This record gives sequence, structure tokens and C-alpha cells, in this order.
Amino acid sequence: MLDDAIILEQFAQPDTRQQAFNVLIQKYQRRVYWHIRKMVIDHDDADDLTQETFIKVWRYLPDFKEQSKLFTWIYRIATNECLTFLKKKRQRFFLPIVDVEGELTAKLTDGGAQLSGDAIELKLQKAILRLPEKQRLVFNMKYYDELKYEEISEIVGTSVGALKASYHLAVKKIEEYMSKTD
Repeated sequence: MLDDAIILEQFAQPDTRQQAFNVLIQKYQRRVYWHIRKMVIDHDDADDLTQETFIKVWRYLPDFKEQSKLFTWIYRIATNECLTFLKKKRQRFFLPIVDVEGELTAKLTDGGAQLSGDAIELKLQKAILRLPEKQRLVFNMKYYDELKYEEISEIVGTSVGALKASYHLAVKKIEEYMSKTD
């Protein structure tokens, strides 16, 4: 797989732009999809948001200043797409956040989500869905994506200290949920 610097260099050239973008998609599409999927649960929604993310990457990549890693910049776009989608979903149906979480939990358990795993993984996913959006986002990025706090800070625009606190609170809530429910 090509280095990001080479991808950016090739993208800047009109004759290699499409090829460079295809390489970029191959390199990051799976990670972006699963990042989004953990937030929105539904495959079709995650697929659409992944596509929207890469449309924005294509549109704005010429303006990328390289002040962060390319991956971090793409993740920020994907994260913003998720948060905007969830906000619109709440507004469209005039649902409080709890009802959106209930809807996502139903998708998780109805077989439509097609998540692999056993009962413990399903229970963990239910616990994660009970978290506030920001804590859920931070938990997923730290636990599943194994990002460093500094990377998450660049993506979500929050201080490292606040992220550590969010992660700690998320872990406590998940532990509490896992120990109390069957």
C-alpha cells in the first residue's frame, strides 16, 4: 500500500488523480466504514455515510493542508458525517436521544445489523449504545480503532484530558451495565 505522501503527490497531478484516489479508498474504506458502522449500527446507513465521506474527501483533498495525518483528516470527516446523521435522525423524527438509542439497539438485535459475535459481544454493543454520543465515539475510537488520545483529539477537536475523562466514564458505565444485566 502506498504511503500517504505519495498518494497526495499523485492526487495533485491531474493524470494520476483518479488512480491515487482509488488507492486512498482501498487503504481507508474498511476502517472508515467500521468506524461509522459502530456509531450508526445499520449497514445501509454506514454504507451511505462512508460514500458521503469519500465524496467529501475527493472534493476537499486539494485543500488538505497536511497539518495532521491524512487518516486523521479522513476520520474527522467520517465522524462529522456520523454526528450530523444522528442529529438529523433525531430532528426528523423529533426523538430524544434515548429513543434513537432504542432504535439502534433494536437494529442490533433484530438480525438486520448482521453483527457477528456471541451474546457477550451483543451485550457489550447494547452497553455502548447506552452511552452519550461523545462517550460512545471516544470509546469506539480508543477501544476498537486503537487510536491514541492525541489522534482522537485531532479528529474530534477536544483536549486529551477531556477525552481521557470521557473514556474513563464510558468504561465505568459499560462495566456497570455489564455487571447489572443478564
